[in-house]
Amino acid sequence: MNTPLVSVVMPIFNMQKYVELALLSVKQQTYSNLEIICVNDGSTDNSVDIVEQFDDPRIKLVNQANQGLSAARNTGMSHASGKYIALLDPDDLWLPEKIAQHVAHLERSPEVGISYCPSLFITEEGKRNGLGQFPKLEDISLKTVMCRNPIGNGSAPVIRKAMLDELSIALPRHHSGRTCFFDEAMRQSEDIDFWIYCALNANYKIEGIAKPLTLYRINANGLSANLAKQFRAWEYCMQKHLASAPFKVAPLYKKARAYQYRYLARRAVQSRSTSDAICYLYKAFKSDASIVTEEPKKTFITVASALLSALPGRLYSACEGAVLHMLERRKQRLLKAVL
Repeated sequence: MNTPLVSVVMPIFNMQKYVELALLSVKQQTYSNLEIICVNDGSTDNSVDIVEQFDDPRIKLVNQANQGLSAARNTGMSHASGKYIALLDPDDLWLPEKIAQHVAHLERSPEVGISYCPSLFITEEGKRNGLGQFPKLEDISLKTVMCRNPIGNGSAPVIRKAMLDELSIALPRHHSGRTCFFDEAMRQSEDIDFWIYCALNANYKIEGIAKPLTLYRINANGLSANLAKQFRAWEYCMQKHLASAPFKVAPLYKKARAYQYRYLARRAVQSRSTSDAICYLYKAFKSDASIVTEEPKKTFITVASALLSALPGRLYSACEGAVLHMLERRKQRLLKAVL
């Protein structure tokens, strides 16, 4: 039996620091029937030179003027020939069994359109920090996607191309002919925008596998660093779906907004912006206080972290270290359970 072709789509814009490692993580996959579509989105550094140094016929380089992450992903997806499309941002990494396990999942579950996995966080230097994203894996509803985004990041999903072909009929097209799966007007939250679209319109399930196979790089200078801008992008996304599917989206909107505010509060804590963290928490509770009863532990930790962030630097660092140690032990227990 022939193994299905998997198309890896990697958008690249000025990523010379990381792109070699990302490509090596693809080349080291135990599943080898791959094509690797690198979309150079107008890079001005040495990213393209690094890609071209790889002597691998599976790598295809597509060049375009700078148009943003969404456009680069859409371009790559338009060139994909595989039965499945795997997305990888060039500052992230995959563990060697990533593609093999997702293909096995999708092959045995024809009703699944998006397969994803938990992710482990790495620092800018590539070291694991003991933290990660361990989302819900089954029974993924529209509420789950709107409130918690279980896919988590743009390097976690492997997507069934048949689902994309069905969705493409109703989606807008760029003048170049590519389908705009990811909204090219968006520079943030474009992934959650598309997952919500899939949850609303696709005749397929979204489902995860238990093993963490994606290494997600935490970059304080990345797109997610500007919290106000991130919320505006999220709100733009929600208003789009409220307009297109009001009866499905409206009942979940306030709760989803509360979860988004809580997430932004955690990000503010990481930046040691106590006032922003407390402000976002206030907005979260005002939007929908049920997040306290639905997820009391996470909400309490966020509140406590926001208050502790007001402590002097050394004292805060000591408290943070104790919490990270506790979380590290908890994550190790989770990892032992799934490995």
